[in-house]
Amino acid sequence: MATIISQPSVKIIGANGQLSLGKRFAGRQVLVEEREPGVWLVRTATVVPDNERWLHEAPNATDLQSALAWAQANPADDADLSATLEKMGV
Repeated sequence: MATIISQPSVKIIGANGQLSLGKRFAGRQVLVEEREPGVWLVRTATVVPDNERWLHEAPNATDLQSALAWAQANPADDADLSATLEKMGV
């Protein structure tokens, strides 16, 4: 992972308690840790909702990747729609 070194900059915390990090971080989620009073560590993060976490756990993630690869290799078509509906009993 590349390390980006930048010069320190002075920011002012607004009256409403907000601090702007710049437009390049707009809409991003961040983790804020207060290491000691007045010392914060701010890191960008990707948060996975609880009800979607199972998709990222093995073996579900592997199964999902396999299914997506199969779907990409086998695009949908309705050439045999009648036969498929007959098999389904529809």
